[in-house]
Amino acid sequence: MNSTQRKILVCVCGGIAAYKVCQVVSQLAQQQYSVDVAMTAESLKFVGALTFEALSGHAVHTDMFDNPDSQDPQHIQLAQQADLIVVAPATANMIGKIAHGLADDLVSTLLLAAEPEKLLLVPAMNEQMWNNPAVQANVALLRSRHIAMIGPESGWQACRTIGVGRMSEPDAIIQMIKARVAIP
Repeated sequence: MNSTQRKILVCVCGGIAAYKVCQVVSQLAQQQYSVDVAMTAESLKFVGALTFEALSGHAVHTDMFDNPDSQDPQHIQLAQQADLIVVAPATANMIGKIAHGLADDLVSTLLLAAEPEKLLLVPAMNEQMWNNPAVQANVALLRSRHIAMIGPESGWQACRTIGVGRMSEPDAIIQMIKARVAIP
């Protein structure tokens, strides 16, 4: 990484919209951002770590203790060194974990260790899940903490319905990232 590169940590959660995150990571890398990727176990069921390794040019982090040679086996430095942390897709589960300070895997631990102003959540879920009062309460709590979000949008969903809950498109996410963390 050169001194002008900005570090982006992309945290991929377990939703079908994870495939869109591949384009986000690829575009960021092509635009000279240094991109690290951390994935939940559930996200690996949708997109493989090898895909993100190829797109980012860096090893993908999937487990808190997968690097025994590291001085920080929990990889907290990933959150501390990042200029921005993008959570995409931000599932109802991960939104709940962030809202209530739960840290039971690598991604939720990284997010709990992050400064709230560094977070950008990109929600994606079924419309009924998005509209659930518990999810809306969690979203309101996160917004009250000034945690940034983009989306969700209305449109075709994997459950074969049309409604609010669709993850924002990669180009919109990239624009938001660039607005928050420009390369000098």
